[in-house]
Amino acid sequence: MTGYFLQAFIYLVAAVIAVPLAKRSGLGSVLGYLVAGVAIGPVLGLVGDETTTIQHFAEFGVVMMLFLVGLELEPKSLWAMKTRLIGLGGLQLLLTTVLITLLAQALGQTLSVSLTIGLIFSLSSTAIVLQTFQEKGLQQTEGGKSAFSVLLFQDIAVIPMLALIPLLALPELASQHTDSGSHGNNFSLVEGLPAWLYAIVIIASVAVVTVGGHYLSRPLFKFVASSGLREIFTATALMLMVGIAALMSLVGLSPALGAFLAGVVLANSEFRHELEANVEPFKGLLLGLFFITVGAGINVDILTENALIILGLTLTVMLVKSLVLFVVTLFFKLKAANRWLFALSLAQAGEFGFVLLSFSGQNAVLPAGLIEILSLVVAFSMFLTPGLFILFDKVIMPLYTRRSNRRKPDEIKEKGTVIIAGIGRFGQIVNRLLLANNIKTVVLDIRSEQIDNMRRIGTQAYFGDASKPDMLHTAGIEHASMLVIAINDKESSIDMVKYIKHAYPRVKVLSRAFDRGHGYRLRQAGVDFVVSETYHSALEMGAEALRSLGIHPIQAKKQVAAYKAIEAKQSDTLYAAWLDDASGERIDNNFIKLFIQLETLIQEALKEAEKEATPHIHHQETVVNSDDESVKK
Repeated sequence: MTGYFLQAFIYLVAAVIAVPLAKRSGLGSVLGYLVAGVAIGPVLGLVGDETTTIQHFAEFGVVMMLFLVGLELEPKSLWAMKTRLIGLGGLQLLLTTVLITLLAQALGQTLSVSLTIGLIFSLSSTAIVLQTFQEKGLQQTEGGKSAFSVLLFQDIAVIPMLALIPLLALPELASQHTDSGSHGNNFSLVEGLPAWLYAIVIIASVAVVTVGGHYLSRPLFKFVASSGLREIFTATALMLMVGIAALMSLVGLSPALGAFLAGVVLANSEFRHELEANVEPFKGLLLGLFFITVGAGINVDILTENALIILGLTLTVMLVKSLVLFVVTLFFKLKAANRWLFALSLAQAGEFGFVLLSFSGQNAVLPAGLIEILSLVVAFSMFLTPGLFILFDKVIMPLYTRRSNRRKPDEIKEKGTVIIAGIGRFGQIVNRLLLANNIKTVVLDIRSEQIDNMRRIGTQAYFGDASKPDMLHTAGIEHASMLVIAINDKESSIDMVKYIKHAYPRVKVLSRAFDRGHGYRLRQAGVDFVVSETYHSALEMGAEALRSLGIHPIQAKKQVAAYKAIEAKQSDTLYAAWLDDASGERIDNNFIKLFIQLETLIQEALKEAEKEATPHIHHQETVVNSDDESVKK
């Protein structure tokens, strides 16, 4: 028992030290886990042969991750992505398998061995890619969505691969395998079954997961939830995961695929969020443990003896996969940085590569020596993947950003009464209101993609930097009556107000502010009207919260009005205190005192509004009741 505690402590210490350092350095958590594994394994030798066993256990984190991914997808969403799923995924898998098979044959391998290697290296790492996408917020990009489609197709493709690989067994290896005896650790319900019966078992297993998940899970979760014990709900979620994984493994299917199907089935369940909250911590820990074991499992002896071969194979595999992925983007018209994100993010081999390599060894398809080398190639390709994401972040994205910024400003032939700087969510709403009242606008934005998107939906917008005086001149600022500033750059918005008020003092300037401090700086620069971007939406949300909790709508409306009145009344006082502060932060004790006073005044005003609203509410209810009585009579 002491040994287990020590091993667990070593893994945890390595993760606690390496991962925060990697995140702080901008390298991502995945690389941190991999480095932690290398440190405690090959470098310090603190862990040993148990790493492989732990890795098999930690692979369950991939199963949990795909379950959570499935929970985020409704069946309609899955059907909507069928073109990407089959087209992108199928073409990538086919081309990669063919090319790597040909390369393996060129290096002297037999056709069966080469095809097995091609199938194994056609897969990418679902764990690394989805984890990194989530950390970097890339899930909703075109490149991210396309990569997810390919990963999902690959996970599905593991099923026919598991069926095909045993058919590629080498006679000489099969005899050795028979002589050595079976391990007895693998259980299977389909071993020795004829093809037609195996197909029926497969269909029945998928039906159990989908139909059973839809009709049986809800009564089960309701029964468990009625106990009021959170730990039992957690146990139920884990039971569901383990049960699905066991069922899929018993019939020779991918546990990850079964978990994904279960997640999709439960996507509309009222217990979805509770499931996510219970499974997420286990998923994170197991995935982290998996990455540590990848780094810790590097065999130093084989690595030193075959260093150049392993490095050459790793780079060749990643280069071939990147080229295939890049070519695929041409067929499906991914553009700009999304093309590179798609190609670089999927260039590695995947965690299922370890599973298929082990499976190939058990079925006498690949010799043991080759499996050890290929396992290191898989591990090294995964180890290099965070570097590809860094390349994308630091080199490719800035390159496309600079390219976008080098786009020549559009020629503006029309003039408008109002110039709107920025056509994001805020600017779009202002623009729609003005156009609805037949007020001509000239819309400028520095984001070329946003301009193109606006044009697709019929909104006239021009590419150009509104913070530059010459661009404002081109847009007709000297003939305009108003400038609306809705850009994301605080400093640029302040500079624009200063310039307009100096060069065109008659032009009215309206601007959004990110916070109170930004609003004060805009007022100091001379803006005519400023509003915090969250002020009115927060008030509306607060009023709806009151109404939803049973507060009478009249009372809620009165309190919102009281809040606005006090805020407007005290705004000038706070602004004056802010101006008087000589410090750089402009938040001195006097300002803080006044801010606390504002909070007190707001609370008093809200209570007063509640008192004023009560008689009016009672009067209204009396009138309504009288009307009801009249109707009855």
